[in-house]
Amino acid sequence: MTPETLRKWIRQAEVDHGARPGTTTEESAELKRLKREVAELKRANEILRSAATIFAAELDRPTQR
Repeated sequence: MTPETLRKWIRQAEVDHGARPGTTTEESAELKRLKREVAELKRANEILRSAATIFAAELDRPTQR
């Protein structure tokens, strides 16, 4: 462990306890989780948009009898 690592841990502990301004460990974890969720929802939306385009094209195609 380096002295800088220890300083960072102490600073983060002070933030977590409200003694220093900044983003707490809990807030950082929540932000990371939310960013992952947003990325997943964006991927799902893109898949649904593509599927909707394919289905719409299928419905517009004249039927052959």
